[in-house]
Amino acid sequence: MVVRIRLSRFGCKNKPFYRVMAANSRSPRDGKHLEVLGYYNPLP
Repeated sequence: MVVRIRLSRFGCKNKPFYRVMAANSRSPRDGKHLEVLGYYNPLP
Protein backbone atom coordinates (compact mmCIF):
# COMPACT_ATOMS: atom_id res chain seq x y z
CA MET A 1 0.00 0.00 0.00
CA VAL A 2 1.42 3.34 -1.10
CA VAL A 3 0.55 6.20 1.25
CA ARG A 4 0.43 9.76 -0.07
CA ILE A 5 -0.12 13.12 1.56
CA ARG A 6 -3.15 14.79 -0.01
CA LEU A 7 -5.35 17.84 0.31
CA SER A 8 -9.04 17.05 0.72
CA ARG A 9 -11.32 19.94 -0.21
CA PHE A 10 -14.02 21.25 2.14
CA GLY A 11 -15.93 24.50 2.46
CA CYS A 12 -18.15 26.43 0.06
CA LYS A 13 -17.78 27.05 -3.65
CA ASN A 14 -15.74 30.26 -3.40
CA LYS A 15 -14.37 29.75 0.13
CA PRO A 16 -12.47 26.47 0.13
CA PHE A 17 -10.33 25.07 2.90
CA TYR A 18 -8.42 21.84 2.88
CA ARG A 19 -7.52 19.01 5.22
CA VAL A 20 -4.01 17.63 4.87
CA MET A 21 -4.46 13.86 4.99
CA ALA A 22 -2.48 10.67 4.68
CA ALA A 23 -4.37 8.38 2.29
CA ASN A 24 -3.93 5.32 0.14
CA SER A 25 -2.83 6.37 -3.36
CA ARG A 26 -5.77 4.52 -4.95
CA SER A 27 -8.48 6.20 -2.88
CA PRO A 28 -10.33 9.24 -4.30
CA ARG A 29 -9.41 12.80 -3.27
CA ASP A 30 -12.25 13.21 -0.75
CA GLY A 31 -12.54 9.51 0.04
CA LYS A 32 -11.28 7.24 2.76
CA HIS A 33 -8.15 8.37 4.59
CA LEU A 34 -5.77 6.95 7.17
CA GLU A 35 -5.14 10.05 9.26
CA VAL A 36 -5.79 13.80 9.25
CA LEU A 37 -2.45 15.60 9.59
CA GLY A 38 -3.64 19.19 9.70
CA TYR A 39 -5.53 21.96 7.92
CA TYR A 40 -4.76 24.52 5.22
CA ASN A 41 -6.81 27.67 4.70
CA PRO A 42 -5.70 29.60 1.58
CA LEU A 43 -7.98 32.55 2.42
CA PRO A 44 -6.81 34.45 5.51
